[in-house]
Amino acid sequence: MTVATGIASAASSAACVPVPPRVLTPVSPVLAADTVAVAQPATGLAGLAWLLVAVPAASAAVLLLAGRRSDSWGHWLGLLASLVSACLGLGLLAQVLALPSQERVLSVSLWHWFSSADLSVDVGLRVDPLSLTFVVLVTFVGFLIHLYSVAYMGHDRDRRRFFAYLNLFVAAMLTLVLGDSYVVVFVGWEGVGLASYLLIGFWNTAEADAPRAQREKAVDNAVAAKKAFVMNRVGDLGLLLAMMALVSQVGSVAFDTVLPAAARGEVSSGWLTAIGLFLLLAACGKSAQFPLQAWLGDAMAGPTPVSALIHAATMVTAGVYLMVRSGPILEGAPQVQVAVAAVGALTLVLGAVIGCAKDDMKKVLAASTMSQIGYMMLGAGLGPAGYAVAVFHLLTHGFFKAQLFLGAGSVMHAMGDQVDMRRFGALYRVMRVTWVTMGIGWLAILGVPPFSGFWSKDRIIEAAFTGEGAQPWVLGTVALLGAGLTAFYMSRLFFMIFHGKARWTTSSDLEGEVHPHESGWLMTLPLIVLSVFSLGLGGLLSQGEAFTTWLEPVTGHVDHSAHEPVLPVTLIMGGTLALVLLGALVAWVMYARREVPTVVQPGSVLVEAARHDMYQDALNEAVAMRPGQGLVAATRAAERYVVDGAVEGAAVTASAAGSLLRRTESGYVRSYAGYMLGGTVLALAAVLASRL
Repeated sequence: MTVATGIASAASSAACVPVPPRVLTPVSPVLAADTVAVAQPATGLAGLAWLLVAVPAASAAVLLLAGRRSDSWGHWLGLLASLVSACLGLGLLAQVLALPSQERVLSVSLWHWFSSADLSVDVGLRVDPLSLTFVVLVTFVGFLIHLYSVAYMGHDRDRRRFFAYLNLFVAAMLTLVLGDSYVVVFVGWEGVGLASYLLIGFWNTAEADAPRAQREKAVDNAVAAKKAFVMNRVGDLGLLLAMMALVSQVGSVAFDTVLPAAARGEVSSGWLTAIGLFLLLAACGKSAQFPLQAWLGDAMAGPTPVSALIHAATMVTAGVYLMVRSGPILEGAPQVQVAVAAVGALTLVLGAVIGCAKDDMKKVLAASTMSQIGYMMLGAGLGPAGYAVAVFHLLTHGFFKAQLFLGAGSVMHAMGDQVDMRRFGALYRVMRVTWVTMGIGWLAILGVPPFSGFWSKDRIIEAAFTGEGAQPWVLGTVALLGAGLTAFYMSRLFFMIFHGKARWTTSSDLEGEVHPHESGWLMTLPLIVLSVFSLGLGGLLSQGEAFTTWLEPVTGHVDHSAHEPVLPVTLIMGGTLALVLLGALVAWVMYARREVPTVVQPGSVLVEAARHDMYQDALNEAVAMRPGQGLVAATRAAERYVVDGAVEGAAVTASAAGSLLRRTESGYVRSYAGYMLGGTVLALAAVLASRL
């Protein structure tokens, strides 16, 4: 059973089970409790779900502890671990699909972790349609990227360490999506952050006699890793605060306790709003959403397979997972839902504008990832009607964006690690497989039918036009604008790389002669497999609302007739396709039919701002870094001159007083007699003065 056909069969199997006739709405949390399935003890293969985490974690430990002794075989062990996890994930999917719809939420209790006062935390896993969707994405795409990396990292002396970090990431990501409580999720949350840090800065060293540019690049890579790590810690604070608030209000962090309590209205709306905003802060950090998105572009310093797995397909979508998993909390706080949708809408436009101005191939794809996750966040902010479409787009995006990044890696492999698109052109002549597979990914992200992006992204655009008042018009218009911009900058990327004139024949910044060639089968096979899913997955899962039905045990039943858009669906689809075709046509005229300059050209104020990531780094420095540095300097000065000054001043005063008193102890009798006489005179003077 394949991934796509397996999930697609959910619709038919779920049809055999009566679904409660309740309708979920963003402001009816009690109905969510009525329609979401209750967790059942796991049996069979689901009871061994912990192996999904244990296998890659054990592989990472072996590779790190074995050291150089595993250099010759370490990458094969890492590949085998990812394959085992993928097989386990598909087996779990098959088992859960065989169950009735309302029995598809399974729990795996592992051990008791700790108790403190009234709080008791157990470690367990939750196997349900939402977590399984991520498991299949992480393990299946992860295996293909591991396979690709065997060849891509073939000449790297630290390839063993690279595979250890990849396995560590897979284990942490699976912990995140399978955890049955916010505490277990937090462990995985921190684990993927650590793995991301290690892999972004993977190339952080250079020989002392290496060229200056190479040494500076190593430093830049280390700085990029640190930047991503620190900015993610800001988001992590939100998750910590959310857990603290849940403990204070509910006395638990377990999903089985917290989410029903929120759905039944046992937590006040004020606290739900605060908790929802804390969770949104966490999601913004991990998923590179405004205002914590500035780290994602710099994260492209890592090897390209890292960008494909962590910063495109999986880790950066963890924030969307957190929002959907916390649905009952958001439904009890409508203001937070609006904030989630607004953040998504703003980020999708921001990322699209940045993507239009970048010349670095990987940074264009990074901006695209930011923008596409913005679509997912917008969907997650629309309540139960948007949860399924958000996760649907997350799934299809994971396949075609991983494919696009791996295709970019294939181009880099052929062009001496060059990433500047102005140095490419006409590569379709010598890289046919990469050209065709990236072309499929390009059409998928544009949303051209019948490619997968058409079925998922258009559903979000349609959902954005639902609601009351001005909201559907604002969100829908932004979503449409994003579709047109996406078509432009992704077509710009595709045409600058594969079409037009061959600009690499006159490039002066490439070392030695450049002879572009197609990559080997270990790199092209994953591209071909991902192309199949980019082409057919969306249409398959859209048959009979298969994917929406699949997620109903987690998100609840949604009556789509109660969520009609304010515009006819045919008009929305037609307008979207028209903007997509317009954006692609403009890019074709500008970058495939005209001469593309190989040096930076002056641009408008908006273009210059987009080239500098809308000055987000400067804004962060002005708003956070410099005030923080000023506070640190003031604290340091206060410590030095006030605290230390008081302590040291007391010591100096005591020492000076001691020096003065020491002089009175001369040892001469005449001196003591003089002191006695002087004291007597002073005493008499005081007595006389008191009587006057």
